[in-house]
Amino acid sequence: MGLLDNLERGLEKAVRGLFSAGRGSVQPVELAAAIRRHMDNNSYALSEVRTVAPNVFTVRLSETDFEKAQQWGTTLAEELCDVVIDHARANGYTLYGAIRVSFTQDLELRRGSFEIDTAVEKGDSPKAATPSAPPAPAAPKQAPTRYEPVLEIDGQRHGLGSSAITIGRGDDADITVNDTGVSRKHLQISPSGGGWQANDLGSTNGTYLNGERLNTPTTLHDGSVLTLGRTRVVFRQVPIKAGRA
Repeated sequence: MGLLDNLERGLEKAVRGLFSAGRGSVQPVELAAAIRRHMDNNSYALSEVRTVAPNVFTVRLSETDFEKAQQWGTTLAEELCDVVIDHARANGYTLYGAIRVSFTQDLELRRGSFEIDTAVEKGDSPKAATPSAPPAPAAPKQAPTRYEPVLEIDGQRHGLGSSAITIGRGDDADITVNDTGVSRKHLQISPSGGGWQANDLGSTNGTYLNGERLNTPTTLHDGSVLTLGRTRVVFRQVPIKAGRA
């Protein structure tokens, strides 16, 4: 799905009401298009086969537009992070670290205008959406939170248990997806060193992890996004509710 189609069908529908309260306000589609331009304009070639693009974006907004962006917060930032991943895949860009999109207020800007600052920051963390918000008060000390790994696919959560599972189009896969771009046994998720890793099983169309082709078994982090054909798989570490064994 192209950038404009993605925004028209998802992001713009969700936040149209938020940004259309007054004439001249910044529109989410404008932000997405500008981020894509900044990726192109600020990318640089490391070799004939590798071009590095920015992975950190700070959107400076007027006071009015900043207030509206804060109202939508993480959802808007996460959608823009997906724009970065899609554009990186389409153009073969390398992203060195976590994808972060944040909003900040610039009192010198007028409503409807904005500026974007970009940076390349190295790291192996998953993509992160970080809208500006006041710091939360310190929480009292409590017992360490326990987590369980799950996969989010098409709005459903699948627990991983304690053994390896396979994802594919075939009936013999542990998790079956209805996607012609997915091989019968496409991907394996397995425990590794106290965590979890993803391994492409020689699929026809390949697997992408946070926008980059998965060529070797790779450790997953909370929020890691795996793309198989048209299917999006998100690895999550979900807190276990109190009282559960």
